[in-house]
Amino acid sequence: MAKKPRRQKHIPQRTCVGCRKVLSKRALIRIVRTPEGIEIDRTGKMAGRGAYLHDRHSCWERALKGPLAQALKINLSSGDLEKLSVFMATLPEDDDAHARDEKKHQRV
Repeated sequence: MAKKPRRQKHIPQRTCVGCRKVLSKRALIRIVRTPEGIEIDRTGKMAGRGAYLHDRHSCWERALKGPLAQALKINLSSGDLEKLSVFMATLPEDDDAHARDEKKHQRV
């Protein structure tokens, strides 16, 4: 009897709210709306409404202008924006290849 081929494991996909690219859930950073405010969910398992972002400066800058608040369905407070800006400062600057991908993605 022939062996059945192994099924590939399902990999959850999420969309970056900054650049709108679809990637695996683990490749993105999750931001969660909680009753206490906005939290950065490093585990990806916190309870609450979430949104996903690349670990890229340009995605965070674009998302903080409005798409992140829209995805989380709240108005971001100045404290929330400050917390997210501090985290954004720790992210690597965009490289040239990523910037070209972003420009190409915007034209489509």
